Amino acid sequence: MGEETFEFEVDGSSLSVAVRGQGRDILYLSAGLWFADDSAFAQALTAHGRVIIPTAPGFGPGAVNHRWNQVDDIAYLYLDLIDRLKLTNVALVGASFGGWIAAQMAIKSCAAFSSITLIDPLGVKVGGRFSRDIADFYGLPDVELRKRAYVDPSIFETDNKKISDEELSRRLRSREALARYGWSPFMHDPKLLSRLRRVSAPTQFIWGAHDRIVSPDYGRAYASHIAGATFTQIEKAGHLPQVEQPQAVLDALISFADAHR
Repeated sequence: MGEETFEFEVDGSSLSVAVRGQGRDILYLSAGLWFADDSAFAQALTAHGRVIIPTAPGFGPGAVNHRWNQVDDIAYLYLDLIDRLKLTNVALVGASFGGWIAAQMAIKSCAAFSSITLIDPLGVKVGGRFSRDIADFYGLPDVELRKRAYVDPSIFETDNKKISDEELSRRLRSREALARYGWSPFMHDPKLLSRLRRVSAPTQFIWGAHDRIVSPDYGRAYASHIAGATFTQIEKAGHLPQVEQPQAVLDALISFADAHR
């Protein structure tokens, strides 16, 4: 099984990219949340293809280009990466914040994608002006955050004395970078919803049935703006079904990707 990591340089920024496995190309965009480590799911994907896992600027240990402060900046960077690697027939998979990036990529160009799977993505506003579609996870106490994100809150360890320095560093970087790209307006692009009509690749939404960060109703409204999009609900899972129910998510994802390969 092949495995490599390389740096992709563009516009003064360095993008770290891990490539694991062999076979069809799967571009996996991580959840990007400090309270979620979905690296085990990314590894599980390698049984089904060559998985390409970029780390967005600011989320890794490298220097940050402070001119880059919008999700669009990451979306264009990843499209540049696809061009650089000459990728075609890619199964694009994005979760939570990574799902928002994937949606921003798809409204620009679906030329390289054979299928798109969005797992509890952030990125749009579906309710009224005074309604909260996306939980304020920066403002929630850890106890409440765990309840909203997971069916099994014990998955998220909050005692800093019990986690490794590496994991603590990952969480701090993710928390800071997520705020840089998604603070205002909070975790969405006001223009994205109306532009989802441009998504031309077969698209699947996968949603945790008990997600209280962004509800399944939010997900269905999101999906309704992409022609032909399907919606799969995962039981016994919250905002990170790929963490709580990885096999169920994997089965739905691969089945969909195979059908549109």
